[in-house]
Amino acid sequence: MSMRTQLLKGLLDACVLSIIQEKEVYGYELSQKLLDSGLGNISEGTIYPVLLRLQKKKFIRSEMRKSDYGPQRKYYFITEEGKTALHEITEEWNDIVAPISKLINKGRD
Repeated sequence: MSMRTQLLKGLLDACVLSIIQEKEVYGYELSQKLLDSGLGNISEGTIYPVLLRLQKKKFIRSEMRKSDYGPQRKYYFITEEGKTALHEITEEWNDIVAPISKLINKGRD
């Protein structure tokens, strides 16, 4: 497993919650938003287990909705628990990203 993959795996929950907080999405739409953000192509085999895990933790909920373009789609919504978790993850991220960046970029200036 590459270093990028390992890092992304640890932060994917926060990325997914952040996207869903902005607007409810269905699975394929979520993968497109992750791609558009610059994270690269994240497979459905990665995204759906994340969604299932977040749903089990009650950070998101889902509902089936009619689609104008075919079968129904499962849309995902963030819950209050999910908003709290995202806030906590964001605070943790902000607490560690600056010192780590400073350490690993030392001497590059």
